[in-house]
Amino acid sequence: MLTGCSKGGSDSGTNDKKDQQDAKRQQVSIKFGDAADSTGPAAAVPGAKSGGALEVLQRDSYAHLDPAQIYVSDEGSLATLLFRGLTGYKATSNDGSKHEVVGDLATDSGTTTDGGKTWKYTLKDGIKFQDGSPITSADVRHSVERLFAPFINQGPAYLQQWLADAPGAKYRKLLPDGPYKGKHLPNSILETPDAKTVIFHFKTPHPDLPYALAMAGYAVVSQKGDTKEKYDRAPVTTGPYKIQSFKSGKSMVLVRNTNWDPKTDPIRHQYLNQLNFTFNQQFETSTKALLADSGPDRSGVSFNNQVDAGNLSQVLRDPKMKSRTVSGYQPYVGQMNINLSHPAMQDKTVREAIAYALPITPFVRAFGGTDAMEVAGGVISPTVSGYDAAFDPWGKKKNPAGDPAKARALLKKAGKLGTKLTFGYQNTPEGQQYSTAMAAGLAKAGFNVQRQEVPAETYYDQVSKLNNTYDIFHTAWGADWPSASTVIPPLYDGRGIADGAQNYAQLNDPKVNSEIDRISKIADPVKSAAEWEKLDQYIVKDEIAVVPTAYYKQTQIAGSKVGGLVYDDVIGGVDPRRLFIK
Repeated sequence: MLTGCSKGGSDSGTNDKKDQQDAKRQQVSIKFGDAADSTGPAAAVPGAKSGGALEVLQRDSYAHLDPAQIYVSDEGSLATLLFRGLTGYKATSNDGSKHEVVGDLATDSGTTTDGGKTWKYTLKDGIKFQDGSPITSADVRHSVERLFAPFINQGPAYLQQWLADAPGAKYRKLLPDGPYKGKHLPNSILETPDAKTVIFHFKTPHPDLPYALAMAGYAVVSQKGDTKEKYDRAPVTTGPYKIQSFKSGKSMVLVRNTNWDPKTDPIRHQYLNQLNFTFNQQFETSTKALLADSGPDRSGVSFNNQVDAGNLSQVLRDPKMKSRTVSGYQPYVGQMNINLSHPAMQDKTVREAIAYALPITPFVRAFGGTDAMEVAGGVISPTVSGYDAAFDPWGKKKNPAGDPAKARALLKKAGKLGTKLTFGYQNTPEGQQYSTAMAAGLAKAGFNVQRQEVPAETYYDQVSKLNNTYDIFHTAWGADWPSASTVIPPLYDGRGIADGAQNYAQLNDPKVNSEIDRISKIADPVKSAAEWEKLDQYIVKDEIAVVPTAYYKQTQIAGSKVGGLVYDDVIGGVDPRRLFIK
């Protein structure tokens, strides 16, 4: 697990060499596959058997099932079983460390002859929705056009912005109602000349399109089965499984999709007959059940729950648990957002005092200490090119307990002692723990801190509202592919401020906006990485829009009857597509 400079977490030793190896393996370049790479079926998992039911223990229920609304990790893991897009990530090793982007519903990862301004995709034969209807270019067109509709407000916006050649939320002007009032994107932007062919036309090159289209948010939606807002509860699937039942907050059952053809799919398997999900399983609960390894839990796993902090050290050091344990870096960086839309937070001295005072130790301790996290300096993860390990503007790596005395002196000098801070936190055991201790640290500095709990299931929906009442609140963001172009623009482009968007701090800085435009045009990935890191440092140190907290790593366990257990670097956790019952 990650080492950290924090004391007061888990003092279980360090593993710097393994940390460096893990980070290096996740920065390995991923190639774009051709037609041969994109041909199904997926390579068999060693020892795999068909049949049986998997018990899936999850803390959070799913707020969104419409793929266009999916942008958080737990829903993304589920999406690997339910939805397919034009492209996808294929694991090319049995340890989850090597991947390539291949054609999923398309025959390859895409072809371009002009550096990425025009991309052509051809659909495979025999691809169907769960109702047996064929997937055609009309469905792809509909899937893209509905992304512009107002009710689609939680998923990624890369493709929409690229097609509109417009930053932030301005892309919606291209097709304000989506396809629902009879209007469509012109062929000069999205061309579907026949049932098998899809051509994207961009005004500027976008060589990363195959990466973007592999996201769950760009999976194909059935034109015939589109129920608009209701699709979020009962989608028409294209992957190896379909939803038999879903009781929000309680349970979900997935069963085999008989209209999924493995011959068309180079990525997924359908070993399991059924998957039974139980929600509201806190980390401690799921860890205890899986450690006990009895009854149905012998066939149990969690796609996203990690081993709880109290058991982490024991699990990592028990030789008997090795075959049932996987771990690795996640692409996520934690950050305490400072809501710049609130007048009191627009005072830079107040933000600087928050940055100095905020203790990181409680956050690291809540999730397992130095076995689970490394104290962060910036918002670019160790798994993303451009990461600078030396950057530490607020001294958190050296002193993760914070510096309330320095913060108090700043507030006193500015006449700001007693400034009220409404601290929104996720209502989980970990959220309760770290928010209580963090609030105490801020209070020492002279802030009047009011904690306000937010339900875990709707946390991101609530904190992404423009008129939310929280002065500070914690989020975690993971790169969508190994470039800071998928970190800085979505989080800090002021032109993207909107309800449901990811600029949680509501930062709208002209320099940041113009730098995003400039750096996005740099074709050399090494040069662009260096420029993204400079902008990262400006946002954290000069603008103080956020206070980075930690770089995440995760350890997960499974029951003894679960086979195919692998930590997938792209997913950032257990790979659901490989699992089987022994």
